[in-house]
Amino acid sequence: MSGTNLSDVESATRVNPSSQRPEPEGPESLFFPNQKKQKSISTTRVLYSALREKGAARKWAVRGAVAVVVGIACGLITSDWRIGATLGIGAMVGISLYQSRRESEIPRWRKPSAAQRKTEVQLKVMKQLGYKVLHARSVPGGNGQIDHFIVGRRGAFAIDSESWDKRLPLRNKLEQLYHGRFNKNQRIDEALEEAKRAEELISKELGREIKVRASLAIYGPGMPWDSHRLRGVDIISGTKVRKWLRTGRDRLTEQEIEDIYRAAERALPPRP
Repeated sequence: MSGTNLSDVESATRVNPSSQRPEPEGPESLFFPNQKKQKSISTTRVLYSALREKGAARKWAVRGAVAVVVGIACGLITSDWRIGATLGIGAMVGISLYQSRRESEIPRWRKPSAAQRKTEVQLKVMKQLGYKVLHARSVPGGNGQIDHFIVGRRGAFAIDSESWDKRLPLRNKLEQLYHGRFNKNQRIDEALEEAKRAEELISKELGREIKVRASLAIYGPGMPWDSHRLRGVDIISGTKVRKWLRTGRDRLTEQEIEDIYRAAERALPPRP
């Protein structure tokens, strides 16, 4: 073996970890190569955002402790640890859902309506996806308030939440919104005026022009649409708020979202 030493043979026959054959992937990876990676990043971001919220660790610790107690008790009663574990997990999920619906970022002395609380529950999910939210903000120089101000990747939005009689139909007749026989155009114009005034104030605070999209989220009556634009305001079915927020046409960066959110905090003070 002239010209070849033992170290050369070993290096030639050693398996290189980086050259090992990758794990087989499904056929969808040929068409969507980044899907798996993006899904992992998105899931991690949602989880991190949820745990980062104030008091989240303590809440989950309490929920976990309750789940363990329920699981052990049910396991001892039924003599089957699988039943106990299932009921323990079910208890934790039930407690989480109950608390998410009961908790509100709007101080209790401001008495948020049932419609506002329903919209707030939907917006909690959007916050975990990177959206910034302000609730119950007054509009200096205006007559009303903005129930929910939201800014995210798709733009800035102002939502007013309304609960109307579900027995009366909602319809658009010649650019007039009717709830039964009652004309609701005045309420639409108020929502538009609030959003326009907020747009002016935030643009002045920010030092550049932005757009704020006005909307009414309506709970109660059935609608022939998920969202419908009328007189410059989007009329949304209350349960479709998250879907509607994804229809914005703007494309904001994380820094732009943060800048607009901070400017809105200063320009739109909490309702007194």
